[in-house]
This record gives sequence, structure tokens and C-alpha cells, in this order.
Amino acid sequence: MEMHQIRYFLALCEEHNFTRAAQACHVTQPSLTRAIHFLEQELGGALFHRERTGTQLSELGRTVRPYLEDVYAKAQAAQAEARAFGRQRRTRLTLGVMCTIQPDALIGLIGGLRARHPDLELDIVDASASALEERLLAGGLEVALYCLPGREPDARLHHLALFREPMVIAVAPAHPLAALDAIRPRDLNGQHYVHRLNCEFRGTVGPVWEAQGCTDCETIYRSERDDWILAMIASGLGFGFMPRSCVTHPGVVARPLVEPDFWREVSLVTVRGRPHAPAVGALLREAMRAEWFGAPALATERERARDGEVEAGSTKFPTRDLRQSGLSDPRTSS
Repeated sequence: MEMHQIRYFLALCEEHNFTRAAQACHVTQPSLTRAIHFLEQELGGALFHRERTGTQLSELGRTVRPYLEDVYAKAQAAQAEARAFGRQRRTRLTLGVMCTIQPDALIGLIGGLRARHPDLELDIVDASASALEERLLAGGLEVALYCLPGREPDARLHHLALFREPMVIAVAPAHPLAALDAIRPRDLNGQHYVHRLNCEFRGTVGPVWEAQGCTDCETIYRSERDDWILAMIASGLGFGFMPRSCVTHPGVVARPLVEPDFWREVSLVTVRGRPHAPAVGALLREAMRAEWFGAPALATERERARDGEVEAGSTKFPTRDLRQSGLSDPRTSS
């Protein structure tokens, strides 16, 4: 069944006359008659009866008409959508972002995409780091921004390191811990803990703190949302453990955590060997070009240190594994 046969059939339904239907379709009458004949052969019976009052639909014709009308309408809609898409030439990309990354960190990246790729529509979805990694590997995302410190990176994934920042102890200004210039795990004994359920170091920090003398610390509140955690800390309920950039509440102050210190390294992550849309390449280039908390992307700095200067905006990306950090001083990272 050809689309032009359906169009001729519908024209004949409207005109009730082969000559007028052929004129409406801008074809000769023999061409239209032949197309209707082939359609009748395919459908297994006569679609029209020629009567003195004009050409009328047969019972078979009346039965198939609504289906053929639906097919033709959908084909027309598909063609219109394709034409609109060709005119717009817009591309949509979904970026998964770890829910503990503050929006301000993405301003440089988004601004660069908007300035140099105005036809790219960026959708941002947030979730926990583990959920983003699962979606990446399952094919639900092409690219994501997250970190999972304290464990080896999955060999199936490529990590483009963007920035590192310290984890700090967050407290209200009147909290006893706020009087300390730096906080050690043993200083947390007897204090109340406000727990971020999406903490980057969840399951890793506890054993380390216990080994460093923190054996008496009570969790009194848990939430998946950092803004709720900050509100509870500001009210004086307890202390929090979070990235320095996340301490955004005016009633909360950050104090360094030492012996040991914890750092999170956030990367732009893709799946190795998977073909990616050009929009992903544009995003990677902008991530390398952007500044992250006032500094170039870590991958850019590391490439310069290893291989010499990298041209800004080039399509050369690190092919080495960029190890995600857990415990370390950034001055000693390679």
C-alpha cells in the first residue's frame, strides 16, 4: 500500500467522481483509476460502486476509510514535524547532576554552552551519585556530573575531572565547635550529628572517624535535602558534614576538618566506547573551558602538566583514568 494510493482513495471519497478526484490530486484520471484498482486488489475487494448519482463507497470502502484517514493524517503530521525540526535544527541534551552540587557551580558551564551553542537545549536532572551512575550504565543518560569517593572508579566509565573541594564541618555560629579553627574527629564526641543521606562519603566516614577517636556521636536528624540539613544546623540542632560550597545558609559557618581531611573530586562522566551525540562533545569542550570555583578544570591542568599546554576548546580530551579522590591533600594529587 502506497501513500499516494491512500491520498487518491480519500480524494475520491470526497469528490464521488473519478475526474474531479484526479483533478484535486493533480494527476490524470487513468493514473488515479489504476492506483485505486491496485489498492482494491491489495485489500481484497471493490472499494467503490459507480452509480448514476456518482461514485459511492462500497461496504469494504466504508470499513477501511477511517483507518486510511488515520494513516494519512499521521503521515502528514510526521512530515510537518520533520519540516519543523529541520527549520529549528535544535538539539536537546540531558545532563545528570549530583544533587549535592550547588547550582552556582554550573553557571560557567551553562553560560558557555549558551554563548557558543545557542541551538543546544540543556535539560538538567538531579539525583544521587549512585543513581546517576546506574542510569549512565543502563543507557538512560549519556553524561553525568558526580563523584563517588572512597572507591575505585568503574572501568566502564570515563571520568573527566572538573574540580576538587574540601569537606567541612558545618555548625551554627553559637555552636561550641564554631570556636575551633580546625576540627578533628575526636572533637565530635558528645555532639549531635545532622546526617545528609546523599552524602558523598556515606559509609566511608564513620569507620575513619571511629579510628581517630570519634566514638560518641549521636545522629538526631536525617534528610536527603541539603537545604533542610542546613536549616536544622542553623537552628542549633547539631553539626553537619558537607562540601564547603554547600554551606550557603547565612546562619551556618564552616570549619575545616583535619586529621584526616576529606576531599571530593567531581567529574563529568561518560560510558567508554559508547557512541555519543555531537552535543556531548560540545558539553565536554565547554566543561574543559569553564572555570570551576575560580579555577580551570582539573583535567585541563593535569593535561598541561603531563603533555604540555592544551589549546582551549580543542577536541583533545584525557584518555587516562582520572582517579576519584577520597582522603588526600590536593597539593599532593597528580
